Amino acid sequence: MRAIYHKEIKSYFFTFTGWLFITVYLAIASLIFYLNNVVQRSGDFTAFLSMMGYVWMLLTPVLVMRLFAGEHRQHTEVLLRSAPLPVTAIVAGKYLAAVSVLLIAVFLSFVYPLLVAAYGRLYLPEVLTGYIGFFLQGCAFIALDVMVTSNLKSQVAAAALAFGVNLIVWLASLLSGSANVPALLSRPVAFFSLYDRFVPFLNAQFSPANALYYLLFVFSMLTLATFIITTARNRRT
Repeated sequence: MRAIYHKEIKSYFFTFTGWLFITVYLAIASLIFYLNNVVQRSGDFTAFLSMMGYVWMLLTPVLVMRLFAGEHRQHTEVLLRSAPLPVTAIVAGKYLAAVSVLLIAVFLSFVYPLLVAAYGRLYLPEVLTGYIGFFLQGCAFIALDVMVTSNLKSQVAAAALAFGVNLIVWLASLLSGSANVPALLSRPVAFFSLYDRFVPFLNAQFSPANALYYLLFVFSMLTLATFIITTARNRRT
């Protein structure tokens, strides 16, 4: 797994993918920070993190589109299939590499609350709790996108499918909050919503139940990705 992890980390920063993700992420974060905090002269980061939560829908496909489809593009999928590594280690190594890039971006965006703290009052536990939920939500979206793109051969198709699934997740979250939707439908959707699970963290409430849900969601998606790849490998052989 370590070899896969280092290979993917190098690929992110020896190509434009990792730099593109971090640059676009920070550009969006800077714009939201300027409009929400600088213009409003506000030290409240709840709205900032709430709006940033929707950024994962747009950007996590950039991180995952090349993880498996890139192997086909570079004609290295045969080597990967024949490597003396379990599929679980391959999936975990690739996933952790993507999460590492995401963590770097999140860490760099922590400069915004530090700027507020330098010129005003900041409630640090509230910000840290929000950032923990924000990071866990991003990890969940990466796991979801890894699962849906694990057997695709085209990077364009992988990015498009990942974005489409992320969009459906967002629309389902809107559906669960609509007053016109029956409770029989809205409650299950709200239970599985990656957005609704983020709300307690935004309210400065560290929720072990929601943190555990994100971790179990990641585990479930990676398990499904492993199953999909293993099934495809067995069919080829």
